[in-house]
Amino acid sequence: MTEQIEGIDHYLDNHYIHRSNWLRAAVLGANDGILSTASIAIGVAAASDMRDPIILATLAGLVAGALSMAAGEYVSVSSQTDVEKADIEREKQELQEMPEIELQRLAEIYEKRGLKKETALIVAKEFTAHDALGAHVRDELGINEISQAKPIQAAFASGAAFTVGGLLPFLVTLFLPLKNIEYSLYGFAIFFLILLGALSAKTGGSSIKKAILRITFWGTVAMGLTALVGYLFNVNVG
Repeated sequence: MTEQIEGIDHYLDNHYIHRSNWLRAAVLGANDGILSTASIAIGVAAASDMRDPIILATLAGLVAGALSMAAGEYVSVSSQTDVEKADIEREKQELQEMPEIELQRLAEIYEKRGLKKETALIVAKEFTAHDALGAHVRDELGINEISQAKPIQAAFASGAAFTVGGLLPFLVTLFLPLKNIEYSLYGFAIFFLILLGALSAKTGGSSIKKAILRITFWGTVAMGLTALVGYLFNVNVG
């Protein structure tokens, strides 16, 4: 019996939703890193016949992009955290000022989820006696440990992932032949994006085929448009 309970706990602990926060930030960061730096490199390569400007532009894009992703993610998630804290404080106040109304509100939530009215009220009373604020935060506001915003975690995951993703096309600009390097950048970038799409889909338990098609299509569009800009200007930046 104990082994069965432990097995159930292990199963619950490994649901894909538990990975949603860091996985979203990491996939977004790595995808952006590959796509942004490859697109910059392709755009400059299409307008220049020298390696140095391509390397410099790609490196600048990599550094700026990683810092921007980390800062943007931190600010965005911090804003979400502020909203959550404000809602929790409001809930504390409401529990102090009108506990009966809050109890009824909690019972109505459980009733809407399928419990009988009497059962819902009993459950609401028991949860309120155990941890009134925790019950309202979880069931009324929809905030729990899984969905709760974590700014530092999201910023680090996004910035680090962008750096790793951006290093891949940067290495291509360093070591591959300069002739037709934009095609090499595109090919390697798509390859990296496909690997990332498959990995993220497998980690998140979603369709690998859909993830690969989606990431390949939008990657091609982004890099193709950037290359077009480079060809249209066709300026030797060396």
